[in-house]
Amino acid sequence: MGKGRLEAFSDGVIAIIITIMVLELKVPRSEDLSALAELWPVFLSYILSFAYVGIYWNNHHHMLHAVKKANGAMLLANLHLLFWLSLFPFTTGWVGENHFSKWPVFVYGLNLLLAAVAYTILVRTIIAFEGKDSLLARAIGADWKGNISMALYAAGMAMTFVSPPIGFALYACVVVMWFVPDRRIERRLAD
Repeated sequence: MGKGRLEAFSDGVIAIIITIMVLELKVPRSEDLSALAELWPVFLSYILSFAYVGIYWNNHHHMLHAVKKANGAMLLANLHLLFWLSLFPFTTGWVGENHFSKWPVFVYGLNLLLAAVAYTILVRTIIAFEGKDSLLARAIGADWKGNISMALYAAGMAMTFVSPPIGFALYACVVVMWFVPDRRIERRLAD
C-alpha cells in the first residue's frame, strides 16, 4: 500500500499536538512583566517539548521519504509512536505547572523514553519490511544518536531523584544533540 495516508495522518496528529501544547499556555492575569516571570517553568517546558515535537516531525518526514511502501505493521508502529507523542502536552503541562518537581520530571522523561523506543520500533519495522539493504537501513546504521538519546533519558530519570533540574537538563541535552542536523538519510537519498 502507499505511504501517503501514513504521512498525512502523522502530520495531522503532530500539528494537533503542537496546537494543544500552545493552548495550554495561559495568559497572565496581570499586565506587569513580573506576571510573565512567574510563568517561566511553563514556558521553558513548552519550549523543550516544542523542540522535541519538531525534531520528531523532521526525522519522521525524512524517514518516510526514504520509504517506498507501507504495510499494516508500519501503520501500527506509527500509531504507537503517535500515542506517546500525544502525551507530550500532558506531561509538559505537569512539569511546568509543578515547577520541575520530582515526579512530573520523572514522568516527562518516561514519556520521552517511550516515544524514543516507539520511534526505534517504527524504524526497525520499516527495515524489516523493506530489507536490510534498504535505503533506510543503510542510512540508520547502528543508530548511535538514537541509542545515546535513550541512555540520556534513562540517566535523566535516575537523576530526577537526586535533582529534578539535573534530570530535566539531561533531557535538554538530547534536544541539543538532535539540533545538530542528522543528514544520514539525506546523504543516502542524494547517492
